[in-house]
Amino acid sequence: MNVRRLIPTAALAGAVALGATALTACSGAGAAGSKDGKLGVTASFYPLQFVAEQIGKEHVKVDGLTKPGVEPHDLEITPKQTAQLGEADVVLYLKNLQPAVDKAVAQSGVKNVVDAATLTTLEAHGAEPGHGEEGHAHQEGDEHAGEHAGEHAGDHEGHDHGGTDPHVWLDPVKYAEIAKGVGAAMEKADPGHAADYRKNTDELVGKLGALDTEFKDGLKNTASRTFITTHSAFGYLAERYGLDQEGIAGVDPESEPSPARMKDLQAVAKKDNVTTVFFETLASDKTARTLATDTGLKTDVLDPLEGITDKSQGTDYFEVMRSNLKNLQKALGAK
Repeated sequence: MNVRRLIPTAALAGAVALGATALTACSGAGAAGSKDGKLGVTASFYPLQFVAEQIGKEHVKVDGLTKPGVEPHDLEITPKQTAQLGEADVVLYLKNLQPAVDKAVAQSGVKNVVDAATLTTLEAHGAEPGHGEEGHAHQEGDEHAGEHAGEHAGDHEGHDHGGTDPHVWLDPVKYAEIAKGVGAAMEKADPGHAADYRKNTDELVGKLGALDTEFKDGLKNTASRTFITTHSAFGYLAERYGLDQEGIAGVDPESEPSPARMKDLQAVAKKDNVTTVFFETLASDKTARTLATDTGLKTDVLDPLEGITDKSQGTDYFEVMRSNLKNLQKALGAK
């Protein structure tokens, strides 16, 4: 089994302190610099855009850097977008997910920047295939799941995530932690509407708590605990609900698996009664269909929610997450 390492918090604590300093410096600015008197928020990609819209509602104007249908890992930033970043009241991004965004944020000169990675604890998931033969690493409801394994990422090239898995929004509990931090940032950036931001944050956190309960109850009793997916984005979700993710590729959805990895997955599928190979909507399903054909398995969608398009199984975060739950229940044989 892969041992999952908690990342040392010293660096995160420093980043939080720096973020708090920046927010405090801007706390009296209000929304004066934004269009139509609203707080101007620029979010790097969909999960942060959704949080900003849910918390800010009528008080904010939210712009997203990653347009629908664009794979966030591959985003390139134009000089115009970098200039627009400099005009934002608040910038929300997740460091190490999108290198182009990291660079643009550093160049923008924006004072009020929130790195979502500092609002929760990012963790490293095991990257060496072949460790899953020792069995599952955790029990259902294990409060210390972060110390254990739950993912096999395969080889990962092309994108450096700083040794951590950035896909924290797929765990409703961690996403709620991010929501609280974003809400606090908005309160400081626009104190005139702080009460509304606080109320909206509480509502969103409550909805995420209900979603967490739905997943917990919906995946409690299943015939199998293992799922195979092209994009190793579901390590946090797997940990939270006692599942075992087997990734065809790594955290980078475009990386190609080795023949040895494909052979290993065929053995895992047979051993753990896997019925389905999952693919996503923003990346190629070629490897998933190849593996499914070779093993006689079905294919289905498990959406990492990096963006919403007309192909998404829902119109927002909650609808797509509930579609993911239904697809997991079907594939795992929920009782």
